[in-house]
Amino acid sequence: MDNLMAAFDMFFQFHVVAGVFVGVFLGIILGSIPGLTATMAIALIIPMTFTLDPVVSVGLLVGAYKGGNYGGSIPAILLNTPGTPAASATLLDGHELAKQGKSLKALKMAIYSSVMGDTLSDLVLILVAPPLALIALKMGPPEMAALIFLSLLIITTVSGESMIKGLIVGAIGLVVGTIGLDSVTAVRRFGFGFPELDEGISLVPMLIGLFAVSEFLINTESVGMGKVVQFFARSTKPEDNRVSGKEFRACVPPILLSTGIGTLLGAIPGIGPSIAAFAGYAQAKKISKHPERFGKGALEGVAAAESGNNAVCGANLIPLLTLGIPGDIGAAVLLGAFMIQGLHPGPMLFQENIVTVYAIFMALMLANVFNYFIGIFYIRFASKVVLIPKGYIFPAVLAFCFFGAYGFNQSLFDVWIVVIFGLIGYLLRRNGFPLAPLLIAFMLEPILEGAFRQSLLMSGGSMAIFFTHPISGTFLSLAVVGIVWMVIGGIRNAKAKAKNTLV
Repeated sequence: MDNLMAAFDMFFQFHVVAGVFVGVFLGIILGSIPGLTATMAIALIIPMTFTLDPVVSVGLLVGAYKGGNYGGSIPAILLNTPGTPAASATLLDGHELAKQGKSLKALKMAIYSSVMGDTLSDLVLILVAPPLALIALKMGPPEMAALIFLSLLIITTVSGESMIKGLIVGAIGLVVGTIGLDSVTAVRRFGFGFPELDEGISLVPMLIGLFAVSEFLINTESVGMGKVVQFFARSTKPEDNRVSGKEFRACVPPILLSTGIGTLLGAIPGIGPSIAAFAGYAQAKKISKHPERFGKGALEGVAAAESGNNAVCGANLIPLLTLGIPGDIGAAVLLGAFMIQGLHPGPMLFQENIVTVYAIFMALMLANVFNYFIGIFYIRFASKVVLIPKGYIFPAVLAFCFFGAYGFNQSLFDVWIVVIFGLIGYLLRRNGFPLAPLLIAFMLEPILEGAFRQSLLMSGGSMAIFFTHPISGTFLSLAVVGIVWMVIGGIRNAKAKAKNTLV
C-alpha cells in the first residue's frame, strides 16, 4: 500500500496527466492520417521526451501508442484506407457503413469497442504482470537465453508473409546489435574505423530512420499534390448517426470474444494487432446470428476488429515489462523509450522501480479515458484532417526527423545513421521484408549475448547447460518443434503451389 500511495503521488500531478493527454491527442491525429502509423508517431515523439521525467515520458508515449492504434480506424472507415496496418480489418465493414451514410455510427462504434478492448486488456496486464515477474526472477542466464531465442524465432517467422525473409532480417538485427566495443574484452566489433560506433548504434536515430524516413521514401512514390478524395454523404437520419442501446448490446459478445483473442495473442511476442484484429473478426462472424452481413456493413464487424487490435496494446506490455521482450514494433519502440529514461524492463523492474510501474499502470488506464473523450470529439472533424495532402505533411515530418536525431546527442553522425537506416528500411519494405524482426533482434541482442556468455561461464564452456536445466530445455525443445513444423509447412505449401501451377 505504501508503494501504491507513492505511485498516486507520483502520477496525479498536472504535468504527468497533461503528458498522457497530449500523447493520446497526438497519437489519434497522426494515426488518422494515412501513412503516419502509430509506430511512426511514437518514433517522432521520442525526441520530445529526452528531458522529461520518466513517468511523463512513458505516459506521453503510451498515450500516443493507444491513440495511434485507434486513430487508424478513422481513415479506414472514411476513405477505405487504414491509417495503421492494425485497422485493415476495420475497413471491411466500416467503409461499407460509410457508403450507406452511416460513417458517424461506425466511428462511434469503433471508439466504444476500442476503449473497451483496451481497458480489459490493461486490467489483465495489471493482474498478471506482477506475479509473472516474480516467476521470471527465478530464471537464470540459461533460461533467459533460451527464452529470448524462442521469442526471436517466433517474432522472425510470424512478422511477415515469408519465414525466410523474417529470419534474414532477424539475423541482420543481431549483427547490428553487436556493433561497438565488446562488453568483456573491449575489442571493437564492426567499427569500420569510426570511434562514434564504439558505443554501438544509437537507438533513437535507428528508430527514426527505419520507420519515419523509410515511410517518407515509400510515400513519396505515390504522393499526389492536391489529391481530392470524395466522401460518401452522411445520412441526415438521427438513428444512422448514433449507436442505439440495442445495437450496442448486440456488439458486446463479439467485443468480449475479440478482446479475449487479442489479449491472448498480444501476450505472445511477434503476433501483433493486425493478426489479432482478423482473428477476432473471423470468430465474431462465426458466432453471429447473421454472418451474411459481415463485409456488407455489419456493426459487429467493426466492433470485433477494433476491440481485437486495441486489446493487443495492454497485452503487448506483459512480456515487455516482465521479461524485457517486446511483443511487436510498437512495444519495441516503447522498450527503447524505457531504456532512454534509465528504466530496464524485465523482472528487476518490479523490484527496483515498483512505484514507477504502478504509475505507468495508472497512465494506461487514464489514456483509455482520454482516448474515449478525445476520440468522440475528434471524429466530428476527422474528415478535414484525413484529407491533408501528404505532399505537405511528409516534408515537415522529414525535417522533424533530422532535428530529433541531431538533438539526441548533438551529433551529425546520428543524422547519417538516420539516413542510412532510412535507406535500409526503404529497401527492405520495397522488397517485402518486415522491419519488426530487425528492430526487436537489435534490442534483444545484448541481453541474449550476456545471458549466453554467463551460461557458458557457469558450465565451464559446456553447451549442455541449456539442455540439462528443465526450463531452458523446454524452451529449446519448443523452438526445435517450431522449426520442424515451419519447415514441414513450407514444404507442403511449395508442393501445393507447384501442383496448382501444373494444373
